[in-house]
Amino acid sequence: MAVIIASIFSAIIIFITVFSLNKVFLTAYKRKEISFSKFVVFAASSIVIGLLVSFTLPFGFQKIMDYIY
Repeated sequence: MAVIIASIFSAIIIFITVFSLNKVFLTAYKRKEISFSKFVVFAASSIVIGLLVSFTLPFGFQKIMDYIY
């Protein structure tokens, strides 16, 4: 139960971070500080990395809990 709750809260924090990063990338693109191709690469990579981390969190937390108990 603790692993599930920790994973959910961590995933929420990661999704908020990815959403904020994408807002920053969009603002930088609108101000012509980055090109469109860089905007697409940065936004896509932040989304993919956030999803990968969110999906692997339960396994990592489970291993940590196994070591503790």
